[in-house]
Amino acid sequence: QVQLVESGGGLVQAGGSLRLSCAASGRTLSSYAMGWFRQAPGKEREFVVAINRSGGYTEYADSVKGRFTISRDNAKNTVYLQMNSLKPVDTAVYYCAAGAVVLTTIQAYDYWGQGTQVTVSS
Repeated sequence: QVQLVESGGGLVQAGGSLRLSCAASGRTLSSYAMGWFRQAPGKEREFVVAINRSGGYTEYADSVKGRFTISRDNAKNTVYLQMNSLKPVDTAVYYCAAGAVVLTTIQAYDYWGQGTQVTVSS
């Protein structure tokens, strides 16, 4: 069992940057692969990026490649999502999730945070 709490969301202008954090409690984060998903109003939750337990392997959705970067600091029990060159289409609630392996499907993850709102204005 692990509890996840996202933070760092907010309002930013197009072209700007935000850094999201996902802090874990309970079981250490090093036991899990971690992913970020997002959900815009009226749309299904979609995969953004994931990272394996050690941080040596990552997968990115095509829509964010070259703009977003996932990282983890297992000593701090925290996963980060650095978002650069933000676009209005990136506006969504962003969720972090923990699972056994790096996969792109919602069903692959066992634990979820409450989400943090990211709004990108034009």
